[in-house]
Amino acid sequence: MNNSMRYYLIIILCFQFGITFSQEELLEEAANEAKRFVATGNEVLVEEGNFPKAEGEYRKAISKNPVDPTAKYNLANAYYNSKKYDEANLRYTEASKVTTATKLEKHKAFHNQGNTYMEQKKYKEAVEAYKNALRNNPKDNETRYNLALAKKMLEQEQQKNDQNQDDQNKDQDQDKKQDNQDQKEGDDKEEKKGDEGDKEQDPKDGDQKDKGDQGEDEKEEGDKEKEEGEPKDDKKGEGEDQKDEQGEPKKPQGQQPQQAQGQLSPQQVKSLLEAMNNEEKKVQDKINAKKAQGSKIKTEKDW
Repeated sequence: MNNSMRYYLIIILCFQFGITFSQEELLEEAANEAKRFVATGNEVLVEEGNFPKAEGEYRKAISKNPVDPTAKYNLANAYYNSKKYDEANLRYTEASKVTTATKLEKHKAFHNQGNTYMEQKKYKEAVEAYKNALRNNPKDNETRYNLALAKKMLEQEQQKNDQNQDDQNKDQDQDKKQDNQDQKEGDDKEEKKGDEGDKEQDPKDGDQKDKGDQGEDEKEEGDKEKEEGEPKDDKKGEGEDQKDEQGEPKKPQGQQPQQAQGQLSPQQVKSLLEAMNNEEKKVQDKINAKKAQGSKIKTEKDW
């Protein structure tokens, strides 16, 4: 290698080292500026209670030095104190994932994240956060106490959920039982209604008895008409006295037979009796026909 080549190599190396020194200085300056932003944020938050201004300062610090967990952790605490729990959890997670964060810094981030989940009644997530905190600092008794409390609250929540599920199942069983009972009552009503319909279509013995009584009344009526059409007993007895042994009426001696005024002759009486007997027979035939038509055959029900 000649002298000129060595000269150029030395110049290149010096230039590279000069750039390296400049980058380190820039990073150090950015870290220092980030610390100043964090300090300002803490000051306005504690002394003035000005959360919006403090939030702005913390965001500037994170922008200047993203690998520093301090600004993210302090911003998460500010969100927690303002009850902005979702934003707080996000910043705690960011702080715990910073590669440059120490175990102590990660422990604080996970511990405070567990407290945030407790405020939200997310006991399962709180248990996991406290466990992560103890992995980074197993000796912290406060975290251990919070973990036990989170486990107890989670157990009570699960018992309550199980009880609610049991109550819901009981309500569903009760509703199903009531539906079955209503369905059964509805079927019984339909069956009863069907039996009443069969009863209306098939008359019982009482109906037939009424028809029989009606036939008897008609018969008595016919007998009454017959009695009214027959001659009185005194006329019948008078006729019998006038009959001889051959059944012919006797003629008075010494005078011609003469029909009394307003009195029927024997032939008229006979014709009247025959007509009444024929009429009575017709009435009886009608009654018998009605009885035969009104009677029905009983059938057995299919159960």
